[in-house]
Formats: sequence, structure tokens, C-alpha cells
Amino acid sequence: MTNPQAKVLTVSDGVHHGIREDTGGAGVAERLSEAGFDVVERRVTEDGRSSVTRALTEMSAGFSGLIATTGGTGFAPRDQTPEGTADVIERPAPGFAEAMRAISPFRRLSRGVCGIIGETIICNLPGSPKGAVEQLDAVIDVLPHALALLANEPTE
Repeated sequence: MTNPQAKVLTVSDGVHHGIREDTGGAGVAERLSEAGFDVVERRVTEDGRSSVTRALTEMSAGFSGLIATTGGTGFAPRDQTPEGTADVIERPAPGFAEAMRAISPFRRLSRGVCGIIGETIICNLPGSPKGAVEQLDAVIDVLPHALALLANEPTE
């Protein structure tokens, strides 16, 4: 069996405009690699619903794997990653988002959503590198199984 594939989308005005370094995306990509995922793309887009929708639509086209977003899940006015994600997904995967929020009191401030489009799972993670990796770790153990089910591959 081959390693599952992953893509990382950083949603940040600061990173998009070159004002901040992409530490969140780097941390998520590193953690995914450590867990056996092949990270095949990293991309940055600015905050906002339409930019997230556009990036996720492009990244999920013909892709079988995980897209982990980092950033834009909070309460600030431009934090619209969940709305952009909701525009793209065909089916929600609320158990992932619930597990990710349950890990600590501050994680409950995340409005992130998770869902499925075709053979792709999209998970919204917070922008902070520590928070993004913590929330990813809440579901990373079951993601390969879920991706195998989506791809209609044999599972145990």
C-alpha cells in the first residue's frame, strides 16, 4: 500500500503578502510527513471566503488524499476558511472537527469544519503552528483509514 497523499493550504493575508513566514503550513506539512503522508503540494492564499473556495476547488480537482488548511478559523472578520470550505465540500465529516476541538479549552474557539469532496478529505486547522499540529494529531491516526474508504480500497 502506498503512503496517503496530502496537500497543505495556508490561509493568511500576512503570509500571502510576504509580511509573515508560513510557520503554520510548515508545521502541518512536517507533521504529515512524519506520519507517513506524501505532501505533494503546499499553497498560500489570502483570507476570505472566495479565495479559500477557489484554492480548495483547484487543489481537490482529481486529487485523492487529504487537504489540511491552516488559518482563518477564528472569530476575526476575515476568518472565513470554514465558509469557503463549506462551499466546496459535498459531505460533512463532523466527527473530525469535534475531535479536534475537544483537545483543549482554547481549541473550542476554532470554527473549523471538515468534509469530503470526491476522494478528498478537507480539514480546517487553526493558524497557530502549535494549535494546527495539536488539532491534526487528534485525527491523524484515522485519516489513512478514512482515505482508503473514500478510494474504495480494501480495509481491515
